[in-house]
Formats: sequence, C-alpha cells, structure tokens
Amino acid sequence: MNYKCPKCDNSTYEVGEMRATGGTLSKIFDIQNKKFSSVTCKRCRYTEFYKAKTSALSNIFDLFTS
Repeated sequence: MNYKCPKCDNSTYEVGEMRATGGTLSKIFDIQNKKFSSVTCKRCRYTEFYKAKTSALSNIFDLFTS
C-alpha cells in the first residue's frame, strides 16, 4: 500500500480492524455487523477508517460467541 499521511506527510503506518453494531436488533443481540479497516500514521497517530465487507457467516458466528 502506498500511503502518505494527509496531516504530516509521513509514509509509515499501521493497519487495524474494528467491528461495530448497526441498528437496534444488532445492538440487542450484540451482533457486530459493521466492519472497518483503519490506517494509522505512526508519527502523528492520525487515523482513517474504511468500510469493509462482512459475510453472513461472520455475523452468525458473532451471534453465538457473544
């Protein structure tokens, strides 16, 4: 990945992942059906989030492991 921080022009970064709930039913059953990838600048810690695809299988797995 060719990343350059929009805040400080640094080119070193960390990649992470975050999952979050969506609507009311997702919150009630504690299903994290929204998935995001993050890119964080190693110098200034500025972070950008990008929406990622989730599969039905991972959502079912979340239901039974929560």
